[in-house]
Amino acid sequence: MDYFTGALKKYADFTGRARRKEYWMFILIYFIINITLAVLGLDILSGLVAIGLLVPSISIAARRLHDTGRSGWWQLIVLIPIIGFIVLIVFLAQDSHDANDYGVNPKSGVPA
Repeated sequence: MDYFTGALKKYADFTGRARRKEYWMFILIYFIINITLAVLGLDILSGLVAIGLLVPSISIAARRLHDTGRSGWWQLIVLIPIIGFIVLIVFLAQDSHDANDYGVNPKSGVPA
């Protein structure tokens, strides 16, 4: 849950880097919340949660892409049907790179 709240604390922070675990744990909790609300029949609340978490989702994805050495603008590749989504998933699943233009490697334990 710390990963989810940590991402919410950086609500609209598009700078820096996010580790792979931080990103995927945020996405997992996001999906669990939305699926639970949908199963309970609270579709309107599920939609409001999705809209409310849109900016944090984009910002953590941008930080995750920064961790792989790519610009956050690579998220727009999903506009290409099917292949764009697959390419973005591959980019988000890749391991961290060493220090790059977006900061030091978060795995190194050195504060940014």
